[in-house]
Amino acid sequence: MASKPANSDRIDPTWPHLPDGEHAVTELTGTVQGSMSPFGDTEFPVDSVPYEHPVTEINR
Repeated sequence: MASKPANSDRIDPTWPHLPDGEHAVTELTGTVQGSMSPFGDTEFPVDSVPYEHPVTEINR
């Protein structure tokens, strides 16, 4: 089976270039099962959240 050349518009330019046999992300090297957290090393639940919801006061 012949393989088609990859479309240049379908290749993510930010994906790291690694040697053959290496993987950028793998569940095998992770500390937990499943997908990796997009929040980095933050463990949930957190004690406090640095977020304050905006409140609009209407002047009448």
